[in-house]
Amino acid sequence: MNTSTRSERSPPDAPKQTILIVDDTPQNLTLLGELLLPLYRVRAANSGERALRAAAAQPPDLILLDVMMPEMDGYEVLARLHADPATQAIPVIFVTAMDSSESEEHGLALGAVDYITKPINPAITLARVRTHLELKHARDRLADQNQWLEREVARRMSENLLIQDLSVRALACLGEARDNETGQHIVRTQAYVEILARYLAPDPRYRDTLAAPRLGMIVKAAPLHDIGKVGVPDATLLKPGRLTTEEFAVMKLHPTIGANAIDKAMHQALDAADDAAAKQAIGAFAFLEVAREISLNHHEKWDGSGYPAGLAGDAIPVSARLMALADVFDALMTRRVYKPPMGLAQTTQIIMEGRGTHFDPEVVDAFVACRDQFAEIAARYVDPESPSAP
Repeated sequence: MNTSTRSERSPPDAPKQTILIVDDTPQNLTLLGELLLPLYRVRAANSGERALRAAAAQPPDLILLDVMMPEMDGYEVLARLHADPATQAIPVIFVTAMDSSESEEHGLALGAVDYITKPINPAITLARVRTHLELKHARDRLADQNQWLEREVARRMSENLLIQDLSVRALACLGEARDNETGQHIVRTQAYVEILARYLAPDPRYRDTLAAPRLGMIVKAAPLHDIGKVGVPDATLLKPGRLTTEEFAVMKLHPTIGANAIDKAMHQALDAADDAAAKQAIGAFAFLEVAREISLNHHEKWDGSGYPAGLAGDAIPVSARLMALADVFDALMTRRVYKPPMGLAQTTQIIMEGRGTHFDPEVVDAFVACRDQFAEIAARYVDPESPSAP
């Protein structure tokens, strides 16, 4: 006798879900099979070991599992199903002649989704099977939607990061366009900063300040170190020779000009944003704060003789200490209007002579350890018609 009703049947176009029934008694397999076959695809296993192999080979949508079986009982089968990532999400209903409340509590505690006692009631069994299949279908759909959302969020974040990178590069190139340097300068100095940062990041003295995601922010912000040059008059910025004392005083304003511009941009953005937008922009502001830090402090010197504030030692932000060495290395290795390019050996000697005076001693040591990488970057990104010295 067919115990299913028209409303219980799957829609004609919907693929049938698969149920694995596990029981060591052939009559029970036959009874459950005949009950379920009109509505579902049914597979059968007469032992725990075969059930595990069948579930692993082709995971079903639901398992009806007998408890009292020889060699491996249902409790052990369930434990092994849950231990395997390929089968741990399959819902399991215990079907057993053990009808005590203690047995039911034990089965549910082990992770079974339901507990049906023998002899089974066909209508109740079909209703519970349908309920748990619907729940599994809903969970699967939710998982698929979550995966789609995660991919979409990752895609949009990637797009936003790309836009941020392009915006930073555009601003940096704007600053370089008014100088006698080329866009390769920002590419090289960014690479030098990253080499130094990654070398020093494991050091306990730098671990906090160079931990992710701050390390990434420092590298991304490095191209903005000279953005303040847009505020320096052409007569000073483009002068083909050494600057007078007065002209150098004007040039020394560019770190403050750049830092103030970034600071003003952050404050204007905050003033224009509502609370929700301001909270979402915290990450961008953290990046801009790092950019401001580098712009303002990359001409400070370890011994306090730099500008604009005369900071010394650890008072100088680590990001600016890295930028200071990267900037000087690039200036020495490339042609400028006031000097020819220097060779790697002479450049290295000058930087080492600045250890403990111009530069953080540890940053210089990192440079020495990574000098071959610096030389590779210098050779790869040579200025057009202005090759670095060999």
